[in-house]
Order: sequence, then structure tokens, then C-alpha cells
Amino acid sequence: MRLSVRTQYALRAAAELAAAAPGPVPAERIAAAQRIPRRFLDNILLQMRRAGLIHSQRGPDGGYWLARPAEQITLADVVLIMEGAPQDSEGFHGVAEPLGDVWTALRDHEQATLAEVTLAHIAAGSLPPL
Repeated sequence: MRLSVRTQYALRAAAELAAAAPGPVPAERIAAAQRIPRRFLDNILLQMRRAGLIHSQRGPDGGYWLARPAEQITLADVVLIMEGAPQDSEGFHGVAEPLGDVWTALRDHEQATLAEVTLAHIAAGSLPPL
């Protein structure tokens, strides 16, 4: 699976929010902690907010926080928001036809793994058995 830098940054920002104490987390703090360029992060946070994954509040006490408990947000949720739904691979023909089944199985396994791991797992530093 190849994830864009944008998606990798989104996963890192979401993990930072999952690990934060309750209350809004300023974008500056997320950017500094995860070494994400601030302007890039602002666009990512906007996309996640529009998708309903996070909430935001303006002002001196403002920032971002998860819209649901970290236990209810999977890595698959974040990847879907940033990358969209996985694309079907082009058809394989002739002797290469079984490769289509291999790619489908691989993609299904990747999706299942991402769906098993939550932001709470990442924040706690303990993955479920994979």
C-alpha cells in the first residue's frame, strides 16, 4: 500500500489528537510535535473537520479535538477521508488473470488491518494482535 505524504501527516495529526489531554489542541502544537509544515497541516485539518472526524474552535483557547472517542476511530477511517475509496485494479488477461485475485486479496488484507487498529491503539503504543 502506498500512502501519500498528506495521508501520513493526517494519521500523525490524528494520533497526536488521540494522545492529547481533553480539550482543544492548537494546530501549532500538532505541527511542532509531528514536524508537519503548518500550512500543509491546516489544509489537512480542514479536510478532516469537513469529513466530521474532528471538531475545531477558534480563539485563544481554540484548537482541534476528535469528534468521537479514539477507540471508535480506525486508521481506515483516516485513510478513507484522505485517499478516498480503494480503486479496483485493471483487469488482467490470459495467463496473468490470477494476479487480479492476488491484488484483491492484498487490498482486502490491508483494509482489514487498518480497520482493526484504532487511534487509541496508536496513542497507547500497543497494537492489537494483527
